[in-house]
Amino acid sequence: MPEKKIIIAIDGYSSSGKSSMAKALASKIGYRYIDSGAMYRSVTLWAMRKSIVKDGNVDIATLIASLPEINVDFRVMPDGKQHTLLNGEDVEELIRHLDVSSNVSQVSVIPEVRHKLVDLQQKLGDGKGIVMDGRDIGTTVFPNAEMKVFVTASAQTRAQRRLQELIDKGIPASYQEVLANVVQRDHIDETREESPLRKADDAEVLDNSVMSIEEQNKWLLDLYNRRINS
Repeated sequence: MPEKKIIIAIDGYSSSGKSSMAKALASKIGYRYIDSGAMYRSVTLWAMRKSIVKDGNVDIATLIASLPEINVDFRVMPDGKQHTLLNGEDVEELIRHLDVSSNVSQVSVIPEVRHKLVDLQQKLGDGKGIVMDGRDIGTTVFPNAEMKVFVTASAQTRAQRRLQELIDKGIPASYQEVLANVVQRDHIDETREESPLRKADDAEVLDNSVMSIEEQNKWLLDLYNRRINS
């Protein structure tokens, strides 16, 4: 009898490491990984290129009218890594830059943007067998997901991790700049009217402030095994 497939929803704060652990878990159990944050970053990048987002301001009416022009998808590349495609263009690296990070929360609060991407995310979950991470996966996108995790860590820890990621990619940034961005995104994510960041009532909390990557991956895999066997 084939093993049943479930939906795994991993929510949490920006730069908490949820994407890395979601990817690792998906690879380990043979599930498809979906980075919902990359979808919002892609819409933000598109809007920045069109000057719909400029100097921290969003022309909301124009962005809403332009949403049918935007398509976001994912593709596994020859190196085995999954990349984000914006209207067919590989934007995996571009959407990680700090200028996109500084604008994505302003774009993601727009209800019409969220409705478009939530609909796409739900379609990607047809058939189950996915691990998706984001801010509202367990509360809005897949409220009936069989496994939900809420990831947290201190803002300082998350800023240091994010800074190291940028340094590793050769992207210039300072710690204070990154910390300010993390704190700003937390505030916007927690206080927006549409699908604010919060822990689902039935989510397991993972505070990985002092955990190694190996420890958090084992924690997740153990939880998955308990869920799949229950």
